[in-house]
Amino acid sequence: MIVEETYLKGCFVIEPKVFGDHRGYFYETFNANTFKERTGLDVSFVQDNEAFSNRGVLRGLHFQKDKFAQAKLVRVVKGKVLDVAVDIRPNSETYGKYFSIELSGENKKQFFIPRGFAHGYAVLEDNTIFAYKCDNYYHPESEGGIIYNDPNLNIDWLLTEDEIQLSEKDKKLPFLNL
Repeated sequence: MIVEETYLKGCFVIEPKVFGDHRGYFYETFNANTFKERTGLDVSFVQDNEAFSNRGVLRGLHFQKDKFAQAKLVRVVKGKVLDVAVDIRPNSETYGKYFSIELSGENKKQFFIPRGFAHGYAVLEDNTIFAYKCDNYYHPESEGGIIYNDPNLNIDWLLTEDEIQLSEKDKKLPFLNL
């Protein structure tokens, strides 16, 4: 397993070792001991989520506030997404900066996003299955978000405006205060 920290402190890209042959493949998607050894983080995941979407769906940018903040370990089971984390930690040197990575069922990369980040993803292929672990339970009253097209962030979602499909809730998200 290769684990590399991004320029956003605490965000890690994880490339698992995949064992494949003519029958298919096998890989370990998560091991708490290896994760702690390679990242220095002791994270206890309490909830697993999965979403199915087609090309053009954009989910985010979302976060949970205060004691309900969540760290996430995300991956794509099938298909492809552009995954994005935005640093919203007020005293961080990289506040308002983002990191994006293409995750796919083919490359099997994973992305760890710690607490203190907004997270979202754009679906780049039909029939995409996105899976993620959270270290805290979802709490609707503590939900927050940033509009996907915030000009201060200037994120290239790899989709045209005509392709982007948002939930009604995501259409009403505010800008990030920089």
